[in-house]
Amino acid sequence: MNVQVECYAGRKADERPVGFQLGERRYEIEAVEDQWYGPDDVFFKVRADDGNLYILRHNAARDDWSLESFRKLS
Repeated sequence: MNVQVECYAGRKADERPVGFQLGERRYEIEAVEDQWYGPDDVFFKVRADDGNLYILRHNAARDDWSLESFRKLS
């Protein structure tokens, strides 16, 4: 599922996500719980302001973000 992601840009562009939008709903990211790298992608496990966990994937070559996983915690 495609998602619009807003990122913090520190030493490099799109260093880490700080918020994202799914449909009409905007989510603020409260914490980046984990981050790992694939051959072409960077994955971020984040906790959003709704208390749930999301895994976001960023492909820098295509400048494309997607929602890979969702886990309801509350």
